Amino acid sequence: MTTTLRLGTRGSTMALAQARHVARGLEAAHPGLTVLLVPVSTHGDRWTGSLATAGGKGAFTSEIDALLQAGDIDLAVHCLKDIPGDVALPDGVHIAAYLPRDDVRDALLSRDGLRLAELARDAVVGTSAVRRQAQLLRARPDLRVKPIRGNVDSRIARMDAGDVDAIVVAACGLHRIGQADRITEVLPAEVMAPATGAGTVVVTTRVDGEASSLVLALDDPDSRDPGLAERALLRRFGATCNSAVSGHATLDQNTLTLRAAVYAPEGDRTLHTVVAGDRTHAPALGRQAAEELLSLGARKLLDPYLR
Repeated sequence: MTTTLRLGTRGSTMALAQARHVARGLEAAHPGLTVLLVPVSTHGDRWTGSLATAGGKGAFTSEIDALLQAGDIDLAVHCLKDIPGDVALPDGVHIAAYLPRDDVRDALLSRDGLRLAELARDAVVGTSAVRRQAQLLRARPDLRVKPIRGNVDSRIARMDAGDVDAIVVAACGLHRIGQADRITEVLPAEVMAPATGAGTVVVTTRVDGEASSLVLALDDPDSRDPGLAERALLRRFGATCNSAVSGHATLDQNTLTLRAAVYAPEGDRTLHTVVAGDRTHAPALGRQAAEELLSLGARKLLDPYLR
């Protein structure tokens, strides 16, 4: 058995925390194994403009994927929601393990400790996610939404400096970096439906690499099946980071239920559906949800955001 694995990861505080968690899990599962972290500065981390003009979510993964394909690293750790859903994974690369899912909800952080319903009229909320923008404006059309990029630490710093009144970020991410105390309000799914892949950390490897079998020790089927359904939804839409789409699959024993929605960016129109079936048909359920939304007119809402 291989005694050393090279794990590629982005260099942000959150990415490193996730990578260390995976490394510890692998070393515990395989005594004698050493996992070395290989931080990678990606184009998405360096880019300060709109993510859509940087190449979408692939800007955070393409350079790591290339290292994996070339054999310069053995595995990589990503947030599932950061892996592009509109295209297949690169040749020879696959998701080898889905870690147990964390909280899928988004959290509001506000400079004055005000909850979403308490923010002043014309308050400025920072987010670059079209999904969040649409749902914020659906709940509070009197708010102003301002694009804000960067890692969570930098977004919090911009809020504290007065650039925005509040920000919306993933609740689980704040827990992973030890900043959960900054949460003003965890937004219920009825107000802010989660992104596809929210709360799930995955491990990618080469299909034919030894790491692929080693990381199976970390795989959680109760995380994998919802993830497969949610990614199939995105793939059928051809949805990118600039598409206002939510999708959240849950399990009740062997029944998988997927709640999916598409939003107008101004928050004034929403299409939603719920499908359910046996968990072994997870990808098919994702495609079914997409077809139902397309039959309701989802393409008219999605087309302006498809490249």
